[in-house]
Amino acid sequence: MLDVRNLAFGFGARRVGTDVTFTLSKGETLAVLGGNGAGKTTLFRTLLGLLPPQAGEIHVGGDALDALAPSERARRLAYVPQQHVPSFGFSVEEIVLMGRASRLSAFARPGTADRAAAADALERLGIVALAPRPITELSGGERQLVLVARALAQQAPVLVLDEPTASLDFGNRARVLAEIDRLRGSGLTIVFSTHEPDQALAHADRALLLAEGRPLALDAVSRALTAENVERLYRVRVRSVDAGANRRVFVSE
Repeated sequence: MLDVRNLAFGFGARRVGTDVTFTLSKGETLAVLGGNGAGKTTLFRTLLGLLPPQAGEIHVGGDALDALAPSERARRLAYVPQQHVPSFGFSVEEIVLMGRASRLSAFARPGTADRAAAADALERLGIVALAPRPITELSGGERQLVLVARALAQQAPVLVLDEPTASLDFGNRARVLAEIDRLRGSGLTIVFSTHEPDQALAHADRALLLAEGRPLALDAVSRALTAENVERLYRVRVRSVDAGANRRVFVSE
């Protein structure tokens, strides 16, 4: 579903990252980890076609990303940004319905199927009660859940999430991660970034570790996320602890 070859990315002449290569099939999940400023968000914006690659190729569903019209990109790739500060008080329901825009012709209004997709996304994330409220009146965590719901309503086969749980409380974080697992099981291809190695171990198939824009490791998550690699990535001493049920966690020393 998503094929990235020898990708270099950045802003204009400024290079942020390089030498990124990976292929994700239907139902695979890739976790991207790296310190602040490692290039994760710039990589994601390039994967979405919001920034042009400085080198390399990106294919989605067998087609070159740069050959797809914006509406077709939106039908293939859904995006949850890291942060969003709304400037207009659209209702939550309206925001989630915006995820259906790529499926509507010019000047068309959302139909029954569009409203059903939006309602299903709100239900799955447990935020139906927020539907009539202006998004400008929500907390940061609630807004993040709305953006995840908008991406789900989009019904694209590839889902890109930039630190989707960063501003969520424990319960809502668990809800979003459970939804990621459910979407993996339904066949979606997912790329998400996180600062939490334990989260990647529990909810991803593979991990890409970015250090100063270059891959430090790209492998099955259990092989990429070793104590040695986590130490190199975050420059802090850690040890791996067996948490039972075939789970590992990392703790700082």
